[in-house]
Amino acid sequence: MSATYLPRKLCAALAAACGLLGAASANAAEAAFIIPPPAIDQPAAAAMQKAVIAGGCFWGVQAVFQHVKGVSSAVSGYAGGQASTANYDTVSGGRSGHAEAVEITYDPAQVSYGQLLQIYFSVAHDPTQLNRQGPDSGTQYRSTVFPADDGQRKVAEAYIAQLNQAGVYPKALATTIEPLKAFYPAEDYHQDYLVRHPYSMYIMVNDVPKVENLAKTFPQQYRDKPVLVK
Repeated sequence: MSATYLPRKLCAALAAACGLLGAASANAAEAAFIIPPPAIDQPAAAAMQKAVIAGGCFWGVQAVFQHVKGVSSAVSGYAGGQASTANYDTVSGGRSGHAEAVEITYDPAQVSYGQLLQIYFSVAHDPTQLNRQGPDSGTQYRSTVFPADDGQRKVAEAYIAQLNQAGVYPKALATTIEPLKAFYPAEDYHQDYLVRHPYSMYIMVNDVPKVENLAKTFPQQYRDKPVLVK
């Protein structure tokens, strides 16, 4: 983390741990939404595929998908902006157009795109929050799906509509669907962050509960040993 932004995140996490941010912020990462699977999904395929999603700080989102069976890689990075602004200091300013995103490489014979989205909407983040997750706020923390092709776009659009109609959330989803211009991997020190810093207060408050909820809510898709970038 940069000297400018790391203290802000750590201070916010410490405040949440002490109950000073209020119940909504402190519990945002801890809640798991029990949601139906997508009615429309992509068929199984032989070739490995990629999915790019964003839902708050990429540390926790990456950690969740590193524990999903059928995922061979989950990389933290940036999507939505230009190559020239794809760095943490610029993205953290909130004006780059980028979201903190995760690129997931997966085997569609083991886990479908729709199943990845179900995990994303259920335990990886709170999709009803607009431009924020837990203690973090700004457009870089927006809930966004970046479809790789028209097939992924159709599944994502149909699933968002389905979930809004199901009434399992307290309000409508804030998730947007944006074209995938490019994905830019984040700096090395952001990769595998939960594994490398399990006792960081920010991680313990905001991200460890996501992985715990994955294990409880999706036991068939959960694997104990995460697949790491490094």
